Amino acid sequence: MKHWLTSIGILLVTTSFAQQTTTTTAAVTYPKSYGYFSVVHPLVTVDKDETLYNFSNGAYTIGFPFGVNILTSNTSGFSFEIVPFVKSAGGTSKTSNVLFHPGYMFRKKHGFTILTRAAFETSGRYGATLVFNKIIAKTKTNNIFIATPIPFRFGNDKPASVGFNVQIGITF
Repeated sequence: MKHWLTSIGILLVTTSFAQQTTTTTAAVTYPKSYGYFSVVHPLVTVDKDETLYNFSNGAYTIGFPFGVNILTSNTSGFSFEIVPFVKSAGGTSKTSNVLFHPGYMFRKKHGFTILTRAAFETSGRYGATLVFNKIIAKTKTNNIFIATPIPFRFGNDKPASVGFNVQIGITF
């Protein structure tokens, strides 16, 4: 009986210490989704015939990407983005193109994300976009990010092209 009570006592003490040393961390549950809004400035577009810079020929183009990211884990997710582009030239401005931009997210450490996006433009162009994204500021409810989209475009009786853009935005 004495050994039995000693064994029960050791078991209770061990269990109580094990419970006290266990840390409770809130696990992130997936899927997790958030929205974002940003501004994109196309800086340069290059094809076999020419190199076009934004602000050239008295024209300026700016895009307003907005979308939803669905995180499937701490390393991956899906993203859907719509980008209306506004072109200003000759004293007038108009929506010149709308881009439908679904893609896959490869999330890395320290706020870096690499996105691969399919691209479908209302102008008749299509292709893919490689995006390098970095969170530069975090708050309790929002992140501010900067990105460098690199669009590859084909179609609409134009030569294949590659561009370089700069994007800044906020998540919510």
